Amino acid sequence: MRRTLPSTQALACFDAAARHESYTRAADELALTQSAVSRQILGLEDFLGVALFRRTRHGVALTPAGRSYARQVGPRLQALERDTLDVMAHQGHGGALTLAAVPTFATRWLIPRLPEFAAVHPDIVVHIDTRTRPFLFADTGFDAALYAGTPEQVAHWPGTQAHWLMHEDVLPVCSPRLLEAAEQRGRGRAHQGVSPQVLAELPLLQQSTRPYGWRQWFEAMGTPAPRALEGPRYELFSMLAVAATHGLGVALMPAMLIEAELARGELVVACPQPLRGERGYYLVTPVQASTPALGAFLQWLQGQA
Repeated sequence: MRRTLPSTQALACFDAAARHESYTRAADELALTQSAVSRQILGLEDFLGVALFRRTRHGVALTPAGRSYARQVGPRLQALERDTLDVMAHQGHGGALTLAAVPTFATRWLIPRLPEFAAVHPDIVVHIDTRTRPFLFADTGFDAALYAGTPEQVAHWPGTQAHWLMHEDVLPVCSPRLLEAAEQRGRGRAHQGVSPQVLAELPLLQQSTRPYGWRQWFEAMGTPAPRALEGPRYELFSMLAVAATHGLGVALMPAMLIEAELARGELVVACPQPLRGERGYYLVTPVQASTPALGAFLQWLQGQA
């Protein structure tokens, strides 16, 4: 069946002209003549049956249809160019992976470990973009997704298979200065942690996407905590980590996301009582979609987890 696709040359001319809103500047960028750019865009408009530009006193301007089309064409041309360069660079060996990932897990757990992957697989390049919710792989250029969610959420992601990596166990952590202050008030010992009862009296940092996290932790400890829902709220674990480091309160966090802060002593475990969260971390891939590069990455990732 014949596919309804314009030529890449016409799309490249349109993309450049749309960004500059100028045929002349597009011609300079593409090392073409202005008339060549104009012919390509006229041919594209005939192909689409839609006017993409209108003439103005100063040159050309995008029509509403042209502006909408430009928003779609630009990213796709960039992705096509990137994929082409990847193939040319690797000459059939290795390849590139494009991952969607929850931001804190990618920044704090995955990226610090990627040098080890690069040492073992120097011919595989890993690109990472941020996604926090399920999506349709067919609508994107992603090969896989690093996702944090419950088993039920993963099971209801259509057209995918999920590879479990690890549970999300959370611990109360805070700045050592906060525990030192508690020690001075006779309620704890710095760097050795405090009881859940003492913790209930300290400032608690909340995560807005998990508003009942502290309540669940105190209930699991069997400790009354009337202020379990109080305290400043932050959306991301990375924000919680920074707030806790600066002594704003105690954060309930997975230890794997604050390995650097714990190693440097910027954060300490406020109470050594972990709670297994409802969520886990998964590598999600399209069903029956696998490449040697993706297989190598999954094997390495499971070993790291």
